[in-house]
Amino acid sequence: MIAGTPEPVAGSPDPPPASVYNIANALTLLRIVLVPLFVWLLFMDGTGWRIGAFAVFAAASVTDKIDGDLARARGLVTDFGKIADPIADKALTGAALVSLSALGELWWWVTAVIMAREIGITVMRFVVIRYGVIPASKGGKLKTMLQVFAIGFYILPGPLDYLRWVTMAAALIVTVVTGVDYVVQAWRLRRAPRS
Repeated sequence: MIAGTPEPVAGSPDPPPASVYNIANALTLLRIVLVPLFVWLLFMDGTGWRIGAFAVFAAASVTDKIDGDLARARGLVTDFGKIADPIADKALTGAALVSLSALGELWWWVTAVIMAREIGITVMRFVVIRYGVIPASKGGKLKTMLQVFAIGFYILPGPLDYLRWVTMAAALIVTVVTGVDYVVQAWRLRRAPRS
């Protein structure tokens, strides 16, 4: 208990739910709005445009960390945020992967594997939500970080091929392994006896 804070009163009502109109949700919406700008910049020719695309991708990726931290720290977690946040994440990384493959800079099979995992796990979480919530694991957070770094290296101009390949290979491996882990968790959750 922090000094100076009142003791919770037994039987006191729960705090009112957070309004959907809050800074955390605004940042999530900003991330979604930045996706078409990022794609447009990525498809423009020239180093300056590439750096601009990287800057927008980096800014959008940072909002993912900030909006989650704000929502938890300030009690701004909403049902809208729970749905919109993963959609914003998938929209950003999905747009980046598909665009890089369309530009001939990333193998389509890599994009297909990552997108199949991301969409499949998101759908699976919604299917099993009536049995319980599958929390984000440390592996899932590592997967997201590796994907962001790998995509960032692919977006940046310059001779970064080794960094691109190694980071994307690591991202791909962790993406598949954590996907399998989530499927196992969902299976156990579905099979667990309900009280």
